[in-house]
Amino acid sequence: MNVFLLAASAASFITFALHTWLGGPEVAGPLLRSGDMRNVAKYTNYYCWHLVTIMLFAMGCALVWAAYNPDGIELAWFMLFLALSFMVWNLWLLVWKKQSFIKMPQWFLFLVISVFTGLGVAS
Repeated sequence: MNVFLLAASAASFITFALHTWLGGPEVAGPLLRSGDMRNVAKYTNYYCWHLVTIMLFAMGCALVWAAYNPDGIELAWFMLFLALSFMVWNLWLLVWKKQSFIKMPQWFLFLVISVFTGLGVAS
């Protein structure tokens, strides 16, 4: 068992839970109640919200699999690529659009997943 990949999996599942139960009411709820967005834009954004939900859960599952199955190391490498990509995009967006690093903490959550996954694939 690879404890770092297991920790990365736990971080993914925690991020999934935060996204679903804290972020949902904070972000998805107001999005759906928005009266000044066209339905196509609104529901496309809502769809994308749930793509992230599914992706976070799938990352947790993939990392648990890789933690217990050494043959799954390629899957862990792919999860590392995804976590780093999501983190870099979030950081770029924050800088580009001059947003708060505190109010949009996704970068930090993906940093934690990336660090544990990186340690896991390196061990």
